[in-house]
Amino acid sequence: MNKIIILLSLVIGMSCKKEVKIKEAKDLISDVKKKYKIVTIVKIDGIAWFSRMREGVHKFSNETGHDATLIGPVEAKAELQVAQIEQAIKDGVDAITIVPFDVESVEPVLKKARDLGIVVIAHEASNIRNVDYIIEAFDNIEYGAHLMDHLAKYMNYQGKYIAFVGSKKSKSHMEWQQGAEQRQREKYPDISRLGDYLENADEHSITFTKATKALKTNPEISGILGAPMPTASGAGLAIEQLGLKDRVSLVTTGVVSICAKFLESGSVDLISFWDPAKVGYVMNLMAVMALEKMELKNEMNLRVQGFTKIKMSKEKKNLFYGTGWTDVTKENMSEYHF
Repeated sequence: MNKIIILLSLVIGMSCKKEVKIKEAKDLISDVKKKYKIVTIVKIDGIAWFSRMREGVHKFSNETGHDATLIGPVEAKAELQVAQIEQAIKDGVDAITIVPFDVESVEPVLKKARDLGIVVIAHEASNIRNVDYIIEAFDNIEYGAHLMDHLAKYMNYQGKYIAFVGSKKSKSHMEWQQGAEQRQREKYPDISRLGDYLENADEHSITFTKATKALKTNPEISGILGAPMPTASGAGLAIEQLGLKDRVSLVTTGVVSICAKFLESGSVDLISFWDPAKVGYVMNLMAVMALEKMELKNEMNLRVQGFTKIKMSKEKKNLFYGTGWTDVTKENMSEYHF
């Protein structure tokens, strides 16, 4: 009898020992013994958005011990990003997490990676095919509609606006703008987009040049809606230099570290963002989970702010959304430090 009690105690003890209280994201993979090599490849290196994402990747690496790094081409060009993916394959990485500049351009090389057993996680690419999982910060159409609601208010619900995307092949940027246009047609009949989408290759200088030309050529413009982050600094500078801050409203994706002076001056009315550091962390977390065959589920809590109740797409079972965005104006920008 004593032997049975002792044996039962040992079994219960072993069971309890395996239970890990999940308090933080790293606890989700605390039982993983192997240390994986993961590379995050972004659209372009050297801009504030992806520098912030690098912080999240480094945090993941420091907290978990996995070899996680972030790289990106010096220019936002599809062929440069493809070359970096090819190099990552040659380097023998276990997983690639990617923010693609041009989805169609990276599909063949990502298929090659997956055929070799490399896990692929994508962000800002809801239509991408050759991946294990896609994680978006939120529903892209809803985000675009949200931006339009703000722009319409600043435009006093009338007038013409121009719209920036990094590239017409940047799926998320196009979905944000399409969501904005849908909302405009539904709720704001006295507002309309002027011309085609303006591509800025995610670069400040291109944005500045194109915004300046558009504003000089079309004095009827009273609003600018930006999908890529450099819209804030590029178009904001154009508005400032042309003395149009009281006549042209600017709402865009952006970060405070770049946009603060334009928010302060009134050249930018509102920026909206999600924290790219948290996305960088989550993509790497998902990569390890996929490598370990851990299932991602609807409403799962990944223990990272903005991803505590991820939502699975009804149409695409490997596509998940986070839970929201943050809006910043001159009034609350002091609360944010990136």
